[in-house]
Amino acid sequence: MANNVNDLRSVLDFLRTMPGQLAETDVEVDPMAEISGVYRHVGAGGTVMRPTKEGPAMVFHNVKGHPDASVVIGLLASRRRVGALLDCDPKKLGFLLKDSVQHPVKPVEIPREQAKCQEVVHLATDPDFDIRKLVPAPTNTPEDAGPYITMGMCYATSPETGTSDVTIHRMCLQSKDEISIFFQPGARHIGHFFELAEQRGEPLPISVSIGVDPAIEIASCFEPPTTPLGYDELQAAGAIRKKPVELVKCLTINERAIANAEYVIEGEVLPGVRMREDINSNTGKAMPEFPGYNGPANPELPVIKVKAVTTRRNPIMQTCIGPSEEHVSMAGIPTEASILAMVDKAMPGKCLNVYNASFGGGKYVTIMQFKKSVPSDEGRQRQAALLAFSAFAELKHVILVDEDVDIFDINDVMWAMTTRFQADLDLITIPGVQCHPLDPSNGPEYAYNLRTRGNACKAIFDCTVPFDQKDRFERAKFMEVDAEKWLQD
Repeated sequence: MANNVNDLRSVLDFLRTMPGQLAETDVEVDPMAEISGVYRHVGAGGTVMRPTKEGPAMVFHNVKGHPDASVVIGLLASRRRVGALLDCDPKKLGFLLKDSVQHPVKPVEIPREQAKCQEVVHLATDPDFDIRKLVPAPTNTPEDAGPYITMGMCYATSPETGTSDVTIHRMCLQSKDEISIFFQPGARHIGHFFELAEQRGEPLPISVSIGVDPAIEIASCFEPPTTPLGYDELQAAGAIRKKPVELVKCLTINERAIANAEYVIEGEVLPGVRMREDINSNTGKAMPEFPGYNGPANPELPVIKVKAVTTRRNPIMQTCIGPSEEHVSMAGIPTEASILAMVDKAMPGKCLNVYNASFGGGKYVTIMQFKKSVPSDEGRQRQAALLAFSAFAELKHVILVDEDVDIFDINDVMWAMTTRFQADLDLITIPGVQCHPLDPSNGPEYAYNLRTRGNACKAIFDCTVPFDQKDRFERAKFMEVDAEKWLQD
């Protein structure tokens, strides 16, 4: 039971009690590409280039250039591990997240003297301050634009309404006190906060908390319409743990940070300032993104001017490989929760479960388990798919299956597609709609009729049995037994 998990260190202590879920090493490792190179083989999974596999999380205790720090990677790169850390059946995580949004628990602020994240303080005014020496942010590959913070919980407040939000963004360390940050247009609330601040000619105070409770990391990936503008996802994290997330006032900016984080970066997103993402590498590439390809370096990104870095003693840096199973967990599970909630409002009891599959990176593909109970349910499964598409532009494919198919077993899903699907009857295409710009097949370079980057064709694969033919498609039934009787030593 993960009842005592509330920060990164309690997570690692808990995993040490679970056989095969945590690997630790004292062998020196270079954060520049080597950490990811190692973990690719140990447990990355997801859309990482093969050979890879799902495996344990890994802690590197001897990080080159950072004698007082460790690096943990792959913490959430297993749905089973996420389930254990959130004390939930892995197949029911979408339901847990759905309920968390509906029963929010607001964060609370604690005194600075109680905040573990401020045990050690480094101010940017110090002559030897250099964030690249303080934060062991890795590169995923030798071609990356630079060291990236991939698991930073960005926290900021709207300059108009005073509402706050937590999100994860791609952030590259560019100089001793500058970090570029990528705001995907329309996808994150903090990007909107920055637009408002920039229109006023003001900087946006922002804190970046690294190494926190996984409940916060998962909840921070909710998107509209499930969590509309003004909804602080820390409330959902509090609901998961049934206790509020603790925040603390920052030292150098008017913002708060997660009080038990391993690292906190305090800074301001500067108005009117932009920086080329690969200014140091000139490779034209940013880092590997969730579809499994290197994302292009952005020619103009907003810049965080760093004011301070605070840490716990002997801090633990948390990172992930961009295309790994970790992204599937963080992006996919909140989307599953959102689809479950949306479809249940429109047609209660019909959508039994949802899985945003690994091969879609958690964003591109949704498998929906739909139950047809009466003749009039025929066709409603396709309406459910349209609901998912209407809310989540990034979705490319929806695969519909019946209640007798295990959506978490891709072989079972492909069996349904093989025996319950005819492409000329059951493939529904929706051309000319917005999908995701990181899919290299979505754009005019791939086909002339795709007008802009991210413009593509969505598809529904209806692998459900027609209601009036259910008897013809009944699976062979076997005797129910307890096999352990025959497998005892």
